[in-house]
Amino acid sequence: MDEAPSFAASFDDPRITPQFCRRVSGPSGDCLLLGVVHDHPASIARVERVLESVAPDTLALELPTAALPLYRAYARDGSDEAPPRFGGEMSAAIRAASDADVVGIDAPNWSFLRQLVTRLIADRVSTSTARRVISSLGGATREALTCRVAATLTHATSMTVTCDDPIEYDCDHDDPPERQADHERSHVASVQALLSSVQTDDSALAYRDETRERCMIDRLEDLRATTDGDVVAVVGVDHLERLADELGA
Repeated sequence: MDEAPSFAASFDDPRITPQFCRRVSGPSGDCLLLGVVHDHPASIARVERVLESVAPDTLALELPTAALPLYRAYARDGSDEAPPRFGGEMSAAIRAASDADVVGIDAPNWSFLRQLVTRLIADRVSTSTARRVISSLGGATREALTCRVAATLTHATSMTVTCDDPIEYDCDHDDPPERQADHERSHVASVQALLSSVQTDDSALAYRDETRERCMIDRLEDLRATTDGDVVAVVGVDHLERLADELGA
């Protein structure tokens, strides 16, 4: 893979830019990070085009391992002319990289639980913060288990069982790439401006999300150290900067 800017520039596509595409090198190997906005047409098109070009050996997704069977089932839906109906950029990525080893790098998992508990104890957080962290963790665990059950039902019946409805934006897959790219950039800027106005330091959300990112970084380090070929990771664009900085250090 080339450096991220030249790699992105090799595509004549406004949806594939350095803002959403980072190649990071390290002592143990390289990793291509693709930032996405969940269910956005530009993000779906980006992962499809890049993965069809790169053909990675390992595809790492910001999903818990328990959710992978459901997204694999989603990936089998659709046609060459249209992305899968459900699962957004994650199921589109699985379908585009059909020969890759697909792994989930998101919580909940044992590494996440261990690191989270260790940090809460070391920082001597308040009881109220600890309760909020545990509550949010319970919700994530239930969601992962729901995905596992939905996948089982989808495999066992003729129905496609979904866990949530796709997010709808003011643009769609039939719009020109330029409109999709403009809408996605505007959406990201609006969300980032909103988040920057909210103080989350030392909050339950900060503890959970920072530990999630640390675990994703550790998992990607392991993958690029043990994979001979390309590793491509599809993650939320809000995680992209920290993952790129840490993996490139």
